[in-house]
Amino acid sequence: MLDLGFYFALFMRRLPYFLIFVVAGTAIGVALALTLPPSYTAEARLVVESEQIPDELAASTVRTEASEQLQIIQQRILTRDTLLGMANRLNIYGPRTAGESLRPDQIVSDLRSRIRIRTNGGRGRATVVNISFSATSPNLAAQVTNEVVTAMLEENVRMRTGVSGQTLEFFEQEVERLDQELTSRGAQIIAFQNANKGALPDSLQFRRGQLAAAQERLLQLTREEAALNDRRAGLEALYEATGSINALAQQSAPVAISPSEARLRALRERYSSSVAVLALDNPRNRVLKQQIDALEKIVEEEQQAALQAQVGGEVKSETGAPLSLYDIQLADLDNQLAFLANRRAEIEAEMEGLQTSIDATPANTITLNTLERDFAAARVQYDQAVVNRGRAETGDIIEALSKGERISVIEQAVPPAEPTSPNRPKLAIAGMGGGVMLGFGFIALLELLNTSIRRPKDIIDKLEVTPFGVLPFIRTRRDRIRRRLIIVVVLAGIAGVIVGGLWAVDTYVMPLDLLLKKITDRLPNSVSDLLG
Repeated sequence: MLDLGFYFALFMRRLPYFLIFVVAGTAIGVALALTLPPSYTAEARLVVESEQIPDELAASTVRTEASEQLQIIQQRILTRDTLLGMANRLNIYGPRTAGESLRPDQIVSDLRSRIRIRTNGGRGRATVVNISFSATSPNLAAQVTNEVVTAMLEENVRMRTGVSGQTLEFFEQEVERLDQELTSRGAQIIAFQNANKGALPDSLQFRRGQLAAAQERLLQLTREEAALNDRRAGLEALYEATGSINALAQQSAPVAISPSEARLRALRERYSSSVAVLALDNPRNRVLKQQIDALEKIVEEEQQAALQAQVGGEVKSETGAPLSLYDIQLADLDNQLAFLANRRAEIEAEMEGLQTSIDATPANTITLNTLERDFAAARVQYDQAVVNRGRAETGDIIEALSKGERISVIEQAVPPAEPTSPNRPKLAIAGMGGGVMLGFGFIALLELLNTSIRRPKDIIDKLEVTPFGVLPFIRTRRDRIRRRLIIVVVLAGIAGVIVGGLWAVDTYVMPLDLLLKKITDRLPNSVSDLLG
């Protein structure tokens, strides 16, 4: 059974230790409550407004979500250079730490802990941003808070206009690049067409028609050449058989004959009739023969003249003598055959060129199609880039006029009338409560470590001996007074040492608020909220 009387007696016996901890904790709590400077917190409220122009009419090119945008802005305004510039510009630490030197890292860390940016909102709700700053002066708290608000608004405008401007610049460069690419590809197509004028696919049917016509002409030339060869062979055979080609000349003579030829033909008919009746040596026949011979020379000269007019010069043999009618006919046939041979060579060369171009057309078609396909793809990209550039220009104008998503101020920060921390009553009570807990804990620790015999029950339990009686230790009145004086002096000394030590630390080492700030940064949030 629990002996409450015994434990109460022990507590009363250890009461000085308990009082020491209680007085120490209370002294620390009261000292902190009295020495810590007041902290004022100023707060401003912002709201993220949606686009003022519907996306169906004109859309902004800035597609950053509001939460992501606020996080980016927060990280940018809480950078080291920005915070140091703000501290120097607003002289945040000047009056308070005139005799002290704070490192830049300490200033940045302190400002980041005192500037609080909280975002509230979500799907279907407006995004509200609360910005607060804590300082020992209400005016300074409001001034720094409004400075952070201004920095957020400026950074928001700078970021959105920067994004829209970069988008516009990108598409302007893209349009210029694609325009140059279109020009280059168009020049390649033109150069390829000029280099392959006769082997392009658009003229393939025409060239095939030309090739068929050339083949037909070549066949016709072959027939004409065969006819001329047959004629020449017949002429040679007739000349070898008769020694004359007059009959052939007469057969091949044109219908329209000259007067000399008509007279010669009449004389020959008369001579034939006369020879049939009279003898060859008849004077009449001799006269007719002489006339015929003379007219044959005249007709031969006329035929040579006609042939000269036909060939454009005088026809003579290699020795310089005039050619006979047989030689003239052979020369005319040879000239015609040579002309046909030349014409055949020309047609064959033309056919070879046409066939070469036709054979090269499929490869040229593939190459040309590739060039045109690349040109068409570049043209599609160019048209899309022009459309995107127009959208980027519209989006840049929207952001320049602040018609897109923007952050606006609902409530500016004003100097607070009452400090928000420290909570002095809570701080003093917390100090006393901490002292009470430490006192109880210390007494419990002493009793757990103490194994001495202090009551009859301990004699029975440890020595297994039942005593007849026990006498307690009896203090005199003088001992009691001296003990009480010692306790009072010790408690007073402890309280004085604590208060003096806190004053010395605050004066010569570090202000208590900064020291407490460093301590609370390493404590759990519940303890930090109580102290701060």
